[in-house]
Amino acid sequence: MCTVCGCGSNAAKRLPAVPSAPASASVNYRALAPAAAVAHEVPAALDFGSGPAGADVPGLSQRRMVRIERDILGKNDEFARDNRARFHGSGILALNLVSSPGAGKTTLLVRTMERLRDVVPVAVIEGDQQTSFDAERIRATGVPAIQINTGKGCHLDAHMVARGIAELNPHNDSVLMIENVGNLVCPAAFDLGETHKVVVLSVTEGEDKPLKYPDMFAAAGLMLVNKCDLLPYVSFDIDRAVDYARRINPGIRVIRTSATSGEGMDEWLAWIALERAGLPPPEAEAASDKAPPDSDPGARHDASTAREAPRS
Repeated sequence: MCTVCGCGSNAAKRLPAVPSAPASASVNYRALAPAAAVAHEVPAALDFGSGPAGADVPGLSQRRMVRIERDILGKNDEFARDNRARFHGSGILALNLVSSPGAGKTTLLVRTMERLRDVVPVAVIEGDQQTSFDAERIRATGVPAIQINTGKGCHLDAHMVARGIAELNPHNDSVLMIENVGNLVCPAAFDLGETHKVVVLSVTEGEDKPLKYPDMFAAAGLMLVNKCDLLPYVSFDIDRAVDYARRINPGIRVIRTSATSGEGMDEWLAWIALERAGLPPPEAEAASDKAPPDSDPGARHDASTAREAPRS
């Protein structure tokens, strides 16, 4: 994983062998193969994640990898705590949207911004390795957005998000959407200070994604099963996908969505409103509530009105 800069391998665990398929009826390939090849049993899999570090890099011991990962994530967590403190103190609902590339996060965000922009202050941080295409699509809706390009990096980290927050300066009592780089592996390990991770699973992917990438689904509070308008045209078992996700994370909430047909958008927006309602008020607002009785009540912000659920 990227916390130890590892894509190589040198110490794999051999899993049980799978019997070879029978030879063709017309051509005896086993007779043509060298004797050593015939005797070789191919393992079912090579597991490079069975050590304490959960990964493997040539030239690095597992102990060294664990130490590097702790150092990297420890520094990231410091920035994440600062981000979380700012969100908490400002009454900001921060959602970290994660998915594979092409799951439809940006189109879903565009539709969400079109519905939210007139109801609550909202801003977006877009993460990609290159280009500003996604931020431009968000800004076209009238919502402020900043693009973060990670270069060769495969995820956003808390320091990048802190820089984005400083530039956007989101309003108190607002919603901040963070669209992470398309990747179901590394973003799971990096806390950005968000209120929730929201994992987007498209029906054009396999329903076994939660089992293949368990860390991400374990870290998410909500799963959006997206592009549901395509269900009649793809062989995707949505009930199985939900079952697999809940094997990993029994408490994960699931909403079926389609940015094309609008399916699930009301439920998604209602979930956002419910999460906002559960946030503590911004510190400035809380301080004004403790002001002396002769202070001007008209200067106080009506949080209950500001946090009213979005209307379709």
